Amino acid sequence: MKFRLPRWEEVRRLPLTMMIASLLAALGIVQMSFLLGQSVYRSLTWTQQTTLALSQQAQLQQDVQILQEAKAKASDPEYMNALARCIGYVGKNERVVVAQSAQDSPPGGNCDPVRLP
Repeated sequence: MKFRLPRWEEVRRLPLTMMIASLLAALGIVQMSFLLGQSVYRSLTWTQQTTLALSQQAQLQQDVQILQEAKAKASDPEYMNALARCIGYVGKNERVVVAQSAQDSPPGGNCDPVRLP
């Protein structure tokens, strides 16, 4: 069995409306495939952007909490005096005495650095 292309006389016998309908169906299938692919792409992109926005929102909420805590502590005179001591300030009537085995700052104390946004 040998494959051959139909001759023009055989093609001419097919109804013209049937050929037009087949062409339109093929174009519809191509368009539907494109639209389905585009919908899948948009869905994946939307999911990624939503995840990114939610993580940024969580980070911003954490930053707001840190700033509110820093603002509350900034108006506390005892806290400010403790911060001044961390960087080496002393009172007018105090004398500086430092042990040779002293650490720079005790861990977990007021002198730990705080990340501000």
